[in-house]
Amino acid sequence: MNSKPHRDTILVEDAEILSHDAFAGEQYVLRVHAPGCAARALPGQFAHITVHPQRPMRRPISIMRVSPSEGWVDFLYKAVGEGTELLAQRQVGESLNLMGPIGRPFEVKEKRPLLIGGGVGMPPMICIAEALRGSEQQPLVILGSEVPFPFDARPSQILVPGMPEGVIGAMPLLEDWHIASRLASLQGYPGCHEGYVTDLARCWLDALDTTARSEVGIYACGPHPMLEAVVNLARDYDLPVQVSLEEFMACAVGGCAGCVVEVSTDAGPAMQRVCVDGPVFDGYRVF
Repeated sequence: MNSKPHRDTILVEDAEILSHDAFAGEQYVLRVHAPGCAARALPGQFAHITVHPQRPMRRPISIMRVSPSEGWVDFLYKAVGEGTELLAQRQVGESLNLMGPIGRPFEVKEKRPLLIGGGVGMPPMICIAEALRGSEQQPLVILGSEVPFPFDARPSQILVPGMPEGVIGAMPLLEDWHIASRLASLQGYPGCHEGYVTDLARCWLDALDTTARSEVGIYACGPHPMLEAVVNLARDYDLPVQVSLEEFMACAVGGCAGCVVEVSTDAGPAMQRVCVDGPVFDGYRVF
């Protein structure tokens, strides 16, 4: 039996760009027609994308949304270097080569998943939320950004216990799915918490009774300091936590070992590859 079935999901396909929308802060949402990837993708996985025909080095980008029936895949990324700046220039109707879906996905089991995303770590949380639509699970999504969010926040109509007064900003897409969300930033955006995502998470956890809190599992993706803070939060409340790591990658299929991180195992410390052994790990084994 294959102990890592997520390694059998990877396809290589040419994907037509269906839409490519720009947002403040050099952020972009890219939608491509990639039916092979869309049919197999799970929350937490990513694709390795050729950004330009003359630039052979691919870039790993987390999957934000998929439609298996229509065959499209959405990615949110930020143009922060030469590769993603080239990708930002690509136009609707052009084709790019995509390899994916890649990596170990999240496994969401608890009744009350707490989904925490920071910056370009938001997409996996949105992907989880969409996968939970219509289920009996009751997720809360907390998103943080220090540049304008890649959507126009709107006041939430969903009550979230423990939220500070005035913290009512929500992601419209999640509202439409009837999934609770709240936003955090240090930039003073209206309706957002002036502080960290972990502040809001702690407010919510403190407002739950003991039984409800025992039904919580934490899932997170974002910058390394944020993930460390999330794991410390989980430790304070003795909650399970899974984190998706962001690392530079060359091959993304485990061959180059350029994305290794130290992980605690039952046999002691071990170096594991973020691309295929992750990107999702038990948070306590990484931090």
